Amino acid sequence: MALFDFLKRKKETEKSKKPVKKAEKVLVKAEAPKAVQHKKLVKGFSYEIVKEPHISEKATNLAEKNQYVFKVIARSNKTEIKKAVEGIYGVNVLSVNIIKIPSKKRRIGKTQGFKKGHTKAVIKIAEGQKIEIL
Repeated sequence: MALFDFLKRKKETEKSKKPVKKAEKVLVKAEAPKAVQHKKLVKGFSYEIVKEPHISEKATNLAEKNQYVFKVIARSNKTEIKKAVEGIYGVNVLSVNIIKIPSKKRRIGKTQGFKKGHTKAVIKIAEGQKIEIL
């Protein structure tokens, strides 16, 4: 009967287990916190939030004033963007401004469609710091 197969497997695994020595138990406990610490470090850098730098004439003029423009995910907020840029580029972010560009109608002959909208973030960093984009 298929319904009771899990009970058979459970009994078989209990029989096949070997008694574990105390020294092995200590090693297993010591290894667990390292894995947890690694996950926390990876969580700090969020490469998913910041897509790419937005390069335009206006963005290059802003770079002289310690302001950089990035394309970001639409659902991200200012604090997430700040943490992501600080983690990726290693700079101190002073302020974050978000600009939402709406989708626009485009037409080629009879075919009509939309140009995708996106979200930009203008990030101001501390004086004397620099982000190398190119």
